[in-house]
Amino acid sequence: MIWVNGKGRSILVVEDEPAISEVCVRTLIGEGFQVKVVSNGNAALDVLAEKEYDLCLIDLRTPEMDGVELYARLKQQHPGMVDRVIFTTGDVLSDNIKTFLETAGRPCLPKPFTPDELRIIVRTVPAPG
Repeated sequence: MIWVNGKGRSILVVEDEPAISEVCVRTLIGEGFQVKVVSNGNAALDVLAEKEYDLCLIDLRTPEMDGVELYARLKQQHPGMVDRVIFTTGDVLSDNIKTFLETAGRPCLPKPFTPDELRIIVRTVPAPG
């Protein structure tokens, strides 16, 4: 887990690829976020049991518990987080992922993405409250 203190809103990043995690941390700190990175859905649920986040950036393909299952668990255990989720994936072509994303109705950032694309998408999700 990576925890980086910032000044503004908080974001939980669920990402198992270290290089992508690093890009997310650098970019999001630059946007003023407090950033916490975990590598899978199980770790995300553990963290969310302790603290609520303003945003959650979830990779759909992570070990142990993927983003689809994590989203289902968020709906049950943390329903207030559902409207603050942004997905990332390198698999936007498979039918089951396309169907899931359409059903979820949440923003999705296809991989690979640039820091600018990440900045733009996090700005689209309003702060809670």
